[in-house]
Amino acid sequence: MARIKVDAVKAAAVYHAMTRTVNGEHLLDDVAKEVLRKQLWQIADYCGLEIITYAVMANHFHVLVRVPRKEPISDRELIRRYRVLYPNPTKYQSAQFEVIQSQLKANGAEAVAWRERQTAMMGDLSPFMKLVKQRFSVWYNRTHQRFGTLWSERFKSVLVQAKSGVLRTMAAYIDLNPVRAGLVNDPKDYRFCGYAEGVAGYQPIQRSLARLVDNGKSLGWSRTHDSYRQTLFGKGAASRTDRSRIDRAELEKVLKAKGRLPLHRVLRCRVRYFSDGAVLGGHAFVLKHLRTYQTLTGRHSRTAPRKIPRITDWEVDLSTLRGLRRTVFG
Repeated sequence: MARIKVDAVKAAAVYHAMTRTVNGEHLLDDVAKEVLRKQLWQIADYCGLEIITYAVMANHFHVLVRVPRKEPISDRELIRRYRVLYPNPTKYQSAQFEVIQSQLKANGAEAVAWRERQTAMMGDLSPFMKLVKQRFSVWYNRTHQRFGTLWSERFKSVLVQAKSGVLRTMAAYIDLNPVRAGLVNDPKDYRFCGYAEGVAGYQPIQRSLARLVDNGKSLGWSRTHDSYRQTLFGKGAASRTDRSRIDRAELEKVLKAKGRLPLHRVLRCRVRYFSDGAVLGGHAFVLKHLRTYQTLTGRHSRTAPRKIPRITDWEVDLSTLRGLRRTVFG
């Protein structure tokens, strides 16, 4: 199935992207996680994307990223981004870049080709993920004296409606990865996720979470933090000792009875719609992108938006594009 993306020339979009190591092996220790964390920020800056939050685990990583609407990029900004990507250039790269800089002033043929190569890597989810996976693979293989593929397959992505309640739920789901894995009781204690960076004072994450929680209002990090913890932990916002998933039998009982659970408890389950649903949002949002996809591909199957069971208050009646046959909760 072709990846569903929004044309960045027309509008901004938000995606949840994730990828796993080959065979799902637990290859990433704390050193590797830290390298990958830094590369995510470095390459997002180069590509001109905004990381809302992320989680780097032992055998996979998630990133919630906003791809802005494409705007013309000045040569000065292209140079800055290039230096972000190559902070320690080789002698050959330095010499080549000097030629490019002189060509840019004269708008020579090499400069035109260089601009095209750089801008082709910017403002798009796919080049961003490709660069992250390639660069990390090179580092990992060289450091661990190995060769061959590191990642299992092409990355998954879900187009997420840029609506506060939807994005906040997705962000919390990503930040709670280490809690679901039983590594910590509170994601603030797991240094390789966006929420922990925000708590530690990293302003880009604080600003991103503020936009989710406060609907664009500047209410300050303290208010943002308190509100976001309500999503993570419910009333009281204190970390819980029941750090793993909820009991499977209890979950089945609630689903069968068409009952409800608090959102923070559901987010401690694996919700496969959030990683395999292709599009996530309100019914109209999913239907719009389904029709766009059908127009682009010529596929006109009986596919229709599928409502996600109301096992909790999703704030928005969530729908997804793909109907999942396997267990979707737990």
